[in-house]
Amino acid sequence: MSEITKAVQEKYGALAAAVTTGTPPESTGCCASTCCGATTDPITSNLYSDADRAGLPDTAVSASLGCGNPTALLTLAPGQTVLDLGSGGGIDVLLSAKRVGPTGKAYGLDMTDEMLALARDNQRKAGATNVEFLQGTIESIPLPDAAVDVVISNCVINLSSDKDAVLREAFRVLKPGGRFAVSDVIVRGAVPAEVRRSMELWVGCIAGALDEDDYETKLRRAGFADVEIETYRVYNVEDARAFLTESGLDVDRIAPLVKDRFASAFIRATKPSN
Repeated sequence: MSEITKAVQEKYGALAAAVTTGTPPESTGCCASTCCGATTDPITSNLYSDADRAGLPDTAVSASLGCGNPTALLTLAPGQTVLDLGSGGGIDVLLSAKRVGPTGKAYGLDMTDEMLALARDNQRKAGATNVEFLQGTIESIPLPDAAVDVVISNCVINLSSDKDAVLREAFRVLKPGGRFAVSDVIVRGAVPAEVRRSMELWVGCIAGALDEDDYETKLRRAGFADVEIETYRVYNVEDARAFLTESGLDVDRIAPLVKDRFASAFIRATKPSN
């Protein structure tokens, strides 16, 4: 297990335990150091509508640690099979399960025992019978080839130190004509080396963010076509201060240097039909 993978697993295990017990830790961390449902967080706030949250367990909503709402990226049809990479507390899996209906299936994949336990408890509370949570890594998905119609993810691919492997695996498990639709953080221009080296920010998803051109290149190299990257939230200096606060970096010096360099984006692509 890599140092980054171990750090991610420990951090998100602690987050799941905090949500379960209702006693969030001082540093909640995700795509930013102060998230876990905080309404002022620049990355994680205002992602789901009231209609999305209605009927979901509170612990599924409070454990939503992403940077977007991948279920809003595309139309899902009854009977389809969806896979969420890095499913966490299960919010995007449960939302997908509603849309594909009882004849469809929604898988969630996570490597953290505590998150899987929380997600399965949320599944039970929601009464979702067309959901299955799998344990494993996004670099080695425990599903056969051409098993799913749609792959989604919510600010998790940035946490991987081998993004090429993640994208190859996503391509492998998609059926021909299948769709890739994720929310992720991207980089738009150069960022200080200190940010790239910061483990705290890797455990978030800032330091591991791909340049938008690199993201497209990697997707095409994995075999995807029709790649689209749509930026929807660019982070200013005050946003940068928020996600740099607990990094150990000189916030006053670094924040202006990363102004407008990071953004949340919707990333879409398709697996060719032949």
